[in-house]
Amino acid sequence: MIELLPLFIAIPLGGAFLITLTAWKLRRLADILGVCAGLPLLVLALLCIGKQGVYHVGAFLAPLGINLVLDGFSVLLLVIVNVIGFMALLYSISYMEQYTAKYKYYALFLLMVGGMNGVVLTGDMFNLFVFLEIASIASYALVAFGCEHEELEASFKYLVLGSIGSTFILLGVAVLYGLTGFLNMASIAQAVASMEKTWLLSFASVLFLVGFGIKAALVPFHPWLPDAHPSAPAPISAMLSGVLIKALGVYAITRVVFNVLGATPLFGIIIMVLGVLSMTIGVFLAVGQWDFKRLLAYHSISQMGYVVLGIGLGMFIIANNGPTLVAGMAIFGGIFHLANHAVFKSLLFLCSGSVEYQTGTRQLKSLGGLQEKMPVTGTTCTIASLSIAGIPPFNGFWSKLIIVIATVLAAFVFPGMLILTAITILVSFVTLISFLKVLRYVFLGELPSLFKQIKDSPFFMGISLVMLSLLCIGMGLLLIPGLRSVVFDPAVEALKQGLDYGKQILTGF
Repeated sequence: MIELLPLFIAIPLGGAFLITLTAWKLRRLADILGVCAGLPLLVLALLCIGKQGVYHVGAFLAPLGINLVLDGFSVLLLVIVNVIGFMALLYSISYMEQYTAKYKYYALFLLMVGGMNGVVLTGDMFNLFVFLEIASIASYALVAFGCEHEELEASFKYLVLGSIGSTFILLGVAVLYGLTGFLNMASIAQAVASMEKTWLLSFASVLFLVGFGIKAALVPFHPWLPDAHPSAPAPISAMLSGVLIKALGVYAITRVVFNVLGATPLFGIIIMVLGVLSMTIGVFLAVGQWDFKRLLAYHSISQMGYVVLGIGLGMFIIANNGPTLVAGMAIFGGIFHLANHAVFKSLLFLCSGSVEYQTGTRQLKSLGGLQEKMPVTGTTCTIASLSIAGIPPFNGFWSKLIIVIATVLAAFVFPGMLILTAITILVSFVTLISFLKVLRYVFLGELPSLFKQIKDSPFFMGISLVMLSLLCIGMGLLLIPGLRSVVFDPAVEALKQGLDYGKQILTGF
């Protein structure tokens, strides 16, 4: 299995090249090639579950060579990226018919997926930056794909802020290279573990925090997201919110802090503060929105706060030599919510795309009564809304519950943590209010006469909605000990190893 890791990068990059070369006149060929590139990536990602190992590119060993590293955390992200990617590709078959140059869309889409897979797998800091830029540049173009004033303005803002974030990350890589003489993550981790902590190391940490914070759209680094996500085509909005901000932002900062720089109490506090700010500010900004996709965009900021809060809490407990079981629970809650959010937020953006596709509007006040005409979209959107609000038995409830329990248990050792419990529950309640408004104005009430003749989503769009809604219903089963030990426990253990992870990579799993 380890020998196949380069395919996660080669297939999407090769597919993008092939589509550009052959499908510029045949729209259906672009559909076929796009889906045929996404399907093997999905299968390979699922086959990676339970596997781990290191692939040495060109047979050169670290620190001279470039490594692709497969462990529990990278496997989880590979599955998320490629499951959501394949669903978005299926959805795009019908949805992108309203755009011209469909082959360019698929080429850019696959470049974005290849970049994200590279970020997740690479064991080299500079190549992390390279793959991050591949995915980012493709996403800038995809946000502007409609070429209207709104899309171009949003893409330009996203490009400027994204470039600033990339610059901070590149400077952080340069500082680490100057301090340690290595670009390989495992070698840097060993060097950091044996050196005295200096202000330069702290400076590099701040650079990475700001750079990856921008990519993850954490408050106060979020201004690009509320414009970029609504402006992009619906499947790209799903990818941006469902996987891009996770792979380029949350995954990268979590990996770098835990396994390269080492967790510290201060960094844990900063991460938790960013999580709390993102949760609260994002959800209260969302409540007042009447643009369907803009409302969802603000909720992406809020839900990322849950993920970052759980991971930051685990980081803080580990750095203070607190109870490892509580730290593991907090990290587990964070990464479980990361997976859940990828599913229900992608589903919500695809539902909003279906509504706009049939009605031509995203304004909640202009809609109503669509459940009668669009039962598949209405039912799946209801499932996703209940999931994001944390209503049992849907997947969002379980990950939020785990984060709440972790904050309560942490309060026995660090009493101030009870405030986190209260904030987490409050934000979930406000989220429920926000999505009750969505369901009331979009799917309930009286159907406007303008929409009397509309129909539900086309077949391929509907398939994606149904599959994602089934995941929202069934992902709670991943809490069963046998499944959890295969899917989530290896990811938690990879992070809890901290800087010792570097030694394991260099000596072999």
